[in-house]
Amino acid sequence: MISKKLLQGLNEQMNFEFFSAHAYMAMAAYCSAESLDGFANFFLVQAEEERFHAMKFYNFINALGERAIITGFESPNNDFTSVLDCFEKALVQEKEVTKRIYRLSDIAWDEREHATINFLKWFIDEQVEEEAMFDNIIQKLRRIQNDNNAMFMLDSEFAKRTFTPQTQA
Repeated sequence: MISKKLLQGLNEQMNFEFFSAHAYMAMAAYCSAESLDGFANFFLVQAEEERFHAMKFYNFINALGERAIITGFESPNNDFTSVLDCFEKALVQEKEVTKRIYRLSDIAWDEREHATINFLKWFIDEQVEEEAMFDNIIQKLRRIQNDNNAMFMLDSEFAKRTFTPQTQA
């Protein structure tokens, strides 16, 4: 049986993952409105991935014999000035997720809750990949600036992105 504090943290993270999906949907909507369908696809796939993460928390909480509590959340930001702005805000979002996962992991370590420690390791590894991916894209966008050909190529590349659920090793 896990502590109330740890259960609350797991539920909060599950709901934050759902919120993250909404934030990426808002970014996709901005890109669609700008006729950047590949970039929109990138963020739609990212939203799907965040919902997958939320469901991993949901299933883990249930596997512990506890109850997942679904809550509401504030509206995500819908104010973007450019594709670069979307990606910069996405990186800030991912850094917040990382900080929250670390905080949750610290609670699990303090409580010697080994199943949760093992569960969260996957998310820690995932966050390293997420932050690196967004940082890489931001560097590319800064490099190409207003080069329409480069933007077209990147948009075309992102149009091919799909979501394949990852499994724990």
